[in-house]
Amino acid sequence: MTVTKQSIIGDVLAFNRETAPFFLEIGMHCLGCPAARSETIEQACAAHGTDADALVDKLNAHIANS
Repeated sequence: MTVTKQSIIGDVLAFNRETAPFFLEIGMHCLGCPAARSETIEQACAAHGTDADALVDKLNAHIANS
């Protein structure tokens, strides 16, 4: 899987559950909420005031090394 800013958070978590801490790092503590899981990474980062490109890079690096 290659993560992009348009990737759905729930899809990323379903592919690799070990990505959850990266979302928690940006302040997204509502990972169990259906609405949060259906957001794109870009939407979540905008809501939490964080850099979507940086999160995408971290997620892809983690997935590549898993």
